[in-house]
Amino acid sequence: MPPLELSDSAAAEELAVGELEVLGRMHYASNATFLARVRNNGAEVAAVYKPRRGERPLWDFPNGTLCEREVATYELSAALGWGLIPATVLRDGPLGEGMVQRFVDHDPEEHYFTLLDQHADHFRRFAVFDVLVNNADRKGGHCLRSRPDGGILGIDHGLTFHPAWKLRTVIWHFAGERIDPVIADDVCRVAQLDATVVDPLTPLLSPLELEAMQQRAAELLTTGTLPEPEPGYHSVPWPLV
Repeated sequence: MPPLELSDSAAAEELAVGELEVLGRMHYASNATFLARVRNNGAEVAAVYKPRRGERPLWDFPNGTLCEREVATYELSAALGWGLIPATVLRDGPLGEGMVQRFVDHDPEEHYFTLLDQHADHFRRFAVFDVLVNNADRKGGHCLRSRPDGGILGIDHGLTFHPAWKLRTVIWHFAGERIDPVIADDVCRVAQLDATVVDPLTPLLSPLELEAMQQRAAELLTTGTLPEPEPGYHSVPWPLV
């Protein structure tokens, strides 16, 4: 089937320019979330569409910015070559501008807690990534195993890149561990605000948010270890899955 043969970069191109058709609303989502498909030149990509105007206002994140934060997580993962986030773009659609992300075909019974034992090294990279993006809502159900290739991917990244420390995650199994040197080399690119990392993020995040990301990367390199949960802070999301 054509959607499964597309690389992430090719899928992102199709998501950006193809005809976007809404198929139905996805239940149990905090914000307006729709299953969709994107067609272009014979290719078809199953997608998730979250229009900006369907975002629920939050007290601690600027209104209407969650879709941009979702795209920013994809751009950062792609720039680092980590492949943790499905192809994601910001574009217009039937319900206005929003985030459009490649749909991950997965087993809904699987999640972080069921996948951890067999994919621990992959989740170590996720743990570092969540610090870099300051993920305030890493639930277990936000970690999926793609049926086509078995890759582990993360979804639902609207609550990211806040300049204040807000890490809330279920991925605490590796707290205090030394960061792999290969991963640390990539973190260096973030700490140095390498142009290949920063340029794709600049239209999506504020200068303050970029500076805070740089500081988080520098702190990871200084300590050399993954952070521990902070005493007295609500370090895990709810529900856990």
